[in-house]
Amino acid sequence: MSIIEKALNKADQQESGSDAAADLSADVQPVAYGNADMPPDKPMSTSNDLGFRKRESFKGTQERVEIDWVRLAEMGFVTPSDVNTKTIEEYRNIKRPLVYNAFGAGSVGIARSNLILVTSSVPGEGKTFTAINLALSIANERDKKVLLIDADVARPSVSKTLGINSPSRLGLIDYLENENIAYSDIELLTNMPGLRIIPAGKLHKYSTELLSSNKMVLFAEELSNRYPDRIVIFDSPPLLAATQGEVLAKLVGQVVLVVEAEKTFQSMVLESVNKLSACDVVLLVFNKTLISLSDGYYYGYGYGQYATNSYTSGPGGSAGPNNSGS
Repeated sequence: MSIIEKALNKADQQESGSDAAADLSADVQPVAYGNADMPPDKPMSTSNDLGFRKRESFKGTQERVEIDWVRLAEMGFVTPSDVNTKTIEEYRNIKRPLVYNAFGAGSVGIARSNLILVTSSVPGEGKTFTAINLALSIANERDKKVLLIDADVARPSVSKTLGINSPSRLGLIDYLENENIAYSDIELLTNMPGLRIIPAGKLHKYSTELLSSNKMVLFAEELSNRYPDRIVIFDSPPLLAATQGEVLAKLVGQVVLVVEAEKTFQSMVLESVNKLSACDVVLLVFNKTLISLSDGYYYGYGYGQYATNSYTSGPGGSAGPNNSGS
C-alpha cells in the first residue's frame, strides 16, 4: 500500500472518530498570528461591492504582461511551443480529472468545482511549479480559460517565476483590504490568450484574516459563478507552514496536494490530509518521483525534471492510481 493510500485510509478512520497519529518534524514551525490590535470586523459585503464590472468595461483598461517563454522552457515548464514532451504528457494526465470535475459530469455535487487550490505540506515540494504548469497546460487548450492567482501571500513566487514581478503592482491582498480597488485593477492579461493572472499583492500582517474575510468568501463565489467557463487556480501557502492554506481550501471545490517523493514524511502527509477533510475532491500528486527505467537509469528527481504519480480522493474518500507518470 502506498503512502498516499495509507494517508487517505488514515484520514477516513480519523473522520469516523479514531485518534490522530500525525507528528510534525521538529523543523516545521507553523506560523502564529496574534490577535492583538486586530482591526474591527467590517459588515459583510455584497457582490455589488466586490469591484466586478461587466466584461466590456475591461477592454483596454487592464495591464498586459509578457511572459518569457524561452526562460520558462529552460526552467522545465510547459510552454505553448512544446510538443509531446514528458512534462506535457504528465500534466495532461494530472489535469484530466480536474477538468472533468470542473466542467463534465464529475462536477455534480461539487461546490465551486472550477476553483482549484494547489498546495503542499511544507515548502520546497514543488507546489508553485505544479500550479504554474497546470495553469499553462489547461490554458493551452483551445476552449479553456484559466485564472492563476498567487495566494501564497507571505512568500509569493508566481510573478517572480513568470518574470512579471513588479513591487508596485496591485494584487489579491490590496483588493481584499481596499474597497476602492476593483477587480480589473488586479487581473493581468498575458501573451497567452487563455491565461490571466492575479498577483499576491503587498505583504500584510493580517493576511490570514483578509483571506478568511467575508469579502474573500464572496470573491471566491463570484469567480466561480461569474465565469463558469474558466478554471481558477490558487497557488496556496503550504498547509503545515501557515494557516492560510487551510483557510483557502474551504473556498474551493478541488485541491491538489503536492507531495515530494522520498522526502516528505508520512506524518506530514497525514496531517495535511486531515486539514483537507472537508474538501469535496483531493488530488495528490507525487512530485520528483524516483523511477527506474529499463536501461537502469533514473528519470527525474529534481526541480523541473521529474516524474509524477497522482491519486484522487472524492467525497467518499476512496483513492486509487490515476495512471499519471510512468
